[in-house]
Amino acid sequence: MTDQEYIEKAEQNLIHTYNRYQIVLEKGDGVYLYDVNGKRYLDFMAGIAVYALGYNNKAYNDALKDQIDKLMHTSNLFYSSILGDAAEKLTQASQMDRVFFTNSGTEAIEGAIKLARKYAFLRDGHTDHEIISMNHSFHGRSLGSLSVTGNTHYQEAFKPLIGGVVFAEYNNLESVRSKITDKTCAIIMETVQGEGGIYPATEEFIHGIRKLCDEHDILLICDEIQCGMGRTGTMFAYENYGIKPDIMTCAKALGCGVPVGAFGATKEVAKAFVPGDHGTTYGGNPFVLAAVSKVFDLFEEQKILENVKEVSAYLEEKLDALKDKYDFIIDRRGKGLMQGLECSIPVGTIIQKGLDNGLILVNAGTNIIRFVPPLTITKSHVDEMITLIEKCF
Repeated sequence: MTDQEYIEKAEQNLIHTYNRYQIVLEKGDGVYLYDVNGKRYLDFMAGIAVYALGYNNKAYNDALKDQIDKLMHTSNLFYSSILGDAAEKLTQASQMDRVFFTNSGTEAIEGAIKLARKYAFLRDGHTDHEIISMNHSFHGRSLGSLSVTGNTHYQEAFKPLIGGVVFAEYNNLESVRSKITDKTCAIIMETVQGEGGIYPATEEFIHGIRKLCDEHDILLICDEIQCGMGRTGTMFAYENYGIKPDIMTCAKALGCGVPVGAFGATKEVAKAFVPGDHGTTYGGNPFVLAAVSKVFDLFEEQKILENVKEVSAYLEEKLDALKDKYDFIIDRRGKGLMQGLECSIPVGTIIQKGLDNGLILVNAGTNIIRFVPPLTITKSHVDEMITLIEKCF
């Protein structure tokens, strides 16, 4: 089949919710992807911050193949031999006491919202609690996660959403403080805003939020779905700030390609859930947990965090040099290997030219080029990306 035939076959059978790029990818190796015509692409998107370990990692692949031959699914009515191992590794890495495995980041957000509301209900018996979220945030596309997403563009056609959600300005502590009432049960925030423009939380803001939560008996929910799992140089981005949330959510690189997410909580908060409060048929089945367990092993064995710290400093240096060189680049911001270039022009054409030149990038909004490559990239890959993106410029 030709690439156009692949595209036409897909479009004839899919609900049209994505404007996909007109290439058909077939395989990957390391930090490169290949289309059905054999063209190679340097991947600085990683499936939107998912493929942290790069493509075709043999140890990862072998772990999944081994689990397929053993057991893929049982439901959560049973334990599996891999369940405790994966859960232990995630609790230790996240500093949470208990975790719940989901199928996606969106489902992790749903679970976090429910847990926060149940905790507050047990505390005071009320069902009219409020959650404070941030403007320009993105937490998912289901009705619950959409309700705490601070972008009306995503929400308008799907109202009414769940109630009891108010929005404050990110990195503006007084804005958050002004929204707190006796009904506030939780504050939810991305530790680094992704879709909203690659904005890391400031030290003052996140420490101030933690203090407000402690003072008012409010739960802090940190959304680490995109910025977690090593992307900022620590396993979870909130570790950079020396704070600990009451609930955290993660997904994307948690499974490095298989559909898995999770939310975790402190022991005090987690015990609000009892059997029957929450559930999932597929979530945390043996297949995805084999991936989760192996991901944590490989992060340690391949010294992923050390590589992120070293290469991200080099990437920042090179992106800053681009900012100084090109007038249309307004700003460079980010943390670790989650970086953005804000431009004075729409970046869609630049991203398309990247594909033409064998470079995969992704935007964050209309005018920001986002860089979320596999965490295994080297300085030479950064140099290659800079050469390719300058061709696009």
